[in-house]
Amino acid sequence: MKTKVTMQAIADRLNLSKNSVSQALTGKAGVSDETRQLIQQTAEEMGYTYSRRGQAAPAPEPAARTIALLASDFAFSKKGFFGDIYLSIDRELKRSGCELVIQSVSPREAEALDLPAFLEQKTVDGVLILSHITNDYLKAVLGTGIPAVLIDHHHPELAADSILTNNRFSAYEAVRHLHGLGHRRIGFVGSIDFSPSYYERLEGVRMAAWELGLELPEACLLTDAAEDSDEVRRRLEPAARLATAWFCVNDGYGFMTSSALQQLGLSVPGDASVVSFDNGYLSRLATPPITTIDVDLPLYASCAVEQLLRRLDDPARPVTETLLSTRLIERESTAPPAR
Repeated sequence: MKTKVTMQAIADRLNLSKNSVSQALTGKAGVSDETRQLIQQTAEEMGYTYSRRGQAAPAPEPAARTIALLASDFAFSKKGFFGDIYLSIDRELKRSGCELVIQSVSPREAEALDLPAFLEQKTVDGVLILSHITNDYLKAVLGTGIPAVLIDHHHPELAADSILTNNRFSAYEAVRHLHGLGHRRIGFVGSIDFSPSYYERLEGVRMAAWELGLELPEACLLTDAAEDSDEVRRRLEPAARLATAWFCVNDGYGFMTSSALQQLGLSVPGDASVVSFDNGYLSRLATPPITTIDVDLPLYASCAVEQLLRRLDDPARPVTETLLSTRLIERESTAPPAR
């Protein structure tokens, strides 16, 4: 007996979602003309019967697209920056008529490459991945063939669309601001091993220092400091007076650096200026409030959703990276150096 060809079989052959196949074969909107042609041709080759006028036999009404949002437990715990992105993503998907499924990934699951059932069974149409997990885990997610967009993360080994902050140029602008105030010796605080974004911010600091002729004292480049207040204070103690300004890779580090400098007997910004990144609540709660780099989180979300929907409509389009600009918010933690 001849096996009945199903929409799922066509979807598996083309590495697409069943919903996209249904839209193409029933004449519904939601897929590009090129993808629709490819699906129709494959359906005919596999022996699936449908009407080119748009009525499959039988043809269930296509469901709304289902999009998964994946992030590590750590990322979801950062309710300021990543929490705001999640809420914006939820709003954008609702506007586009999509349903959202959320899944956090524990360190154990990441190490074991334990994917959620909806990825293993391909019951979602697309995936948004927030920040980094591990490269091996992300490669496993991409290996399912489900269209995905990375948010605030990229890597040469990951062939996927990504939406990114322009980290290098943003850090460059922060250092240029400090240079404009008269600072010539600048320090760096953050763990560049933790995230490619942090490494790129260090590159931006170095680029600005090279162009502007600034000094980055080696003892002041705390590139492997854990995001922990005791650790930051311990690492700053021997270096605190060697720089007149400090660039911190995020607001958490900025808050800790400002506090540690004051605990070590320096005034902020009288003896040392501090600039951080993200414009989260810690930059506003600090005493004094911290000059920071503002990231447009709603724009992040809308770009990510738009990019994923384009990818769903046109799976063959080239992989792209979108760099989003930022703006410096000047507060009371930066001033001309007193020494």
